[in-house]
Amino acid sequence: MGWEPYKLDKEAHDLVWKRKDQRDVLGQVYKMRTTVAYGLERFWGEQLRLDGEEADYWKATWDKLVEIMALADIEIPNKNDRSEQISELWKFSIDDRKVAIAVLTQLCDCMVWWTQRYKKA
Repeated sequence: MGWEPYKLDKEAHDLVWKRKDQRDVLGQVYKMRTTVAYGLERFWGEQLRLDGEEADYWKATWDKLVEIMALADIEIPNKNDRSEQISELWKFSIDDRKVAIAVLTQLCDCMVWWTQRYKKA
């Protein structure tokens, strides 16, 4: 099995690029990066706590993580029902959770870099 980069930097760029003109929304990426440390459940839940474009940004990031992890044959629960989603995340395998958190951390780090780039532009 060869190394697969999963294009995290490109995916991060695309997430930030779509919101480059929404400076107040772009700042959410710093909160995303901090929230990763609290786990997948809390990261996923932020899209419910927020409103409008901020919530959409968190959801788009979560959906991108789910998509990237599917490429690695790791299926992250992504249910529409809140209680079902939390329940599924709590049952998520610890090994898959570690990989998902590592990937989400790197995705958010890349998003922070692109955010800094476009805030100065």
